[in-house]
Amino acid sequence: MQFGVFTIGDVTADPTNGTTPTEKQRIDAMTQIALKAEEVGLDVFATGQHHNPPFVPSSPTTHLAYIGAKTSRIPLSTSTTLITTTDPVRLSEDYSFLQNLVDGRMDLMLGRGNTGPVYPWFGKDIRKGIPLAVEHYHLLRRLWREQNVNWEGTFRTPLHGFTTTPAPLEGVPPFVWHASIRSPQISEQAAYYGDGFFHNNIFWNKEHTAKMVGIYRRRFAAYGHGGADQAIVGLGGQVYIADSEEQAKREFRPYFDNAPVYGHGPSLEEFTDITPLTVGTPEMVIERTMQFADWVGDYQRQLFLIDHAGLPLEVVLRQIERLGSEVVPELRRRMEARRPGHVPSDPPTFASLARAKRDGKNLAHFRVSPGEAQEQSEHE
Repeated sequence: MQFGVFTIGDVTADPTNGTTPTEKQRIDAMTQIALKAEEVGLDVFATGQHHNPPFVPSSPTTHLAYIGAKTSRIPLSTSTTLITTTDPVRLSEDYSFLQNLVDGRMDLMLGRGNTGPVYPWFGKDIRKGIPLAVEHYHLLRRLWREQNVNWEGTFRTPLHGFTTTPAPLEGVPPFVWHASIRSPQISEQAAYYGDGFFHNNIFWNKEHTAKMVGIYRRRFAAYGHGGADQAIVGLGGQVYIADSEEQAKREFRPYFDNAPVYGHGPSLEEFTDITPLTVGTPEMVIERTMQFADWVGDYQRQLFLIDHAGLPLEVVLRQIERLGSEVVPELRRRMEARRPGHVPSDPPTFASLARAKRDGKNLAHFRVSPGEAQEQSEHE
């Protein structure tokens, strides 16, 4: 199973001393976080894509390429790539180029984006978010799998004999996760293609998270990709680790109370009660994270948010060290001990997909037609 960290790249004042990092300092800090994640043996580093203050990661491929040159092992991902407001032609070439640069050591997570003003900035209508996500991804898949693409849709000019350059490494497109926190249509999209589904459950109660993942699992099976428990699932989460729960809450509370993501709302105690946020000892983090599998079934990727809300870089790096030495090894052991043998322990990687291609296996999952799958769904 993969364990890693993701960042949203917010530039936020430290509420304990009022200092605010510059944008460059925040970008450099995100790089240091990725390097530390590899150093301590984590499996994934992922960065978001934002185009509005207080966030800085507007060009994830640029940053991941730079990180890729400074690392040798850790897979790189996004959290998320905006499939709605980014041209799929641009996505196909940018991420294919990145994949070639880092020798396949990457995948990407696609999301719609929830910041209303960003849509018109890139010439899109937020009211068309779902149709944009569906059409753009359908085109992106073709661009990665066909040499000469002729295409006409609703949201961009037609293509005539277009070829993505460079092509995906060894003809193997990057593995894709579809991320959504509230849209069943995205669960459906992930299931239809047999791709991964990522639910960033840092905001939501377990019932909502279980419902969204359950939709994806049932539809994954309906489309003929395998059993529902074999679907490829990833989850978000957030932790703050200290030697005692009292210490953890005392240190983290000022940051929680001022967080741009969820501050100024429920109290820290209320939020930790109803969401996966865990503020406490390493064992508390382990026990709480193990509950995620009880909610959604055995899954393949767990990413933790640990660096937002103005937390100083030195604090974040210590958190990563504790995550890598005191939490993740035990989580690996327990997660694999409970996992049935027929359930994948890892998501597809470039290595596994390339090996399947070399062995002559069909990389495309068998799909029933959408009409047949709808009929199956209606009878479930």
